[in-house]
Amino acid sequence: MSVEYIKRIREKIGHDRVIMAGAGVVIYKDGKILLQKRKDNLCWAIHGGSVEIGEKVEDAAKRELFEETGLTAEKLELLGVFSGENMMYTYPNGDEVYIVGTIYVCRDFSGELLPETDETSELKWFDTHNLPDDINPPDSEPLKTFIEYIKHTK
Repeated sequence: MSVEYIKRIREKIGHDRVIMAGAGVVIYKDGKILLQKRKDNLCWAIHGGSVEIGEKVEDAAKRELFEETGLTAEKLELLGVFSGENMMYTYPNGDEVYIVGTIYVCRDFSGELLPETDETSELKWFDTHNLPDDINPPDSEPLKTFIEYIKHTK
């Protein structure tokens, strides 16, 4: 997750809840999705993070995907905008957020997978019918929506 804007806000307000514009990408190929193991909560997650001031949401999604996986999105399809109670989250460090997340699907990408980043310890492909139980809480609804979406767009 890009942290410059959020980092500056946190310096002023501490752990209080903030509204965060998020952007994420579900990478999909051959019936599998690529998830990342987060270092902060040890959960599997889609690739994404916060949108920076002045940044287009789609550009933020592409940037986060590249930073976290080494992959470049050639084309993105909008999956949806996710908000509501299930997008409230408290990070392990105590920071509270309400995420309004714009999530994309990417089937057209290039690049080499990174073995590890500052935020991720592992990248792994999962069959869409066999996702892990330990999913990052804010990613649960987008992943359920993706599973339904893919049934209708194969």
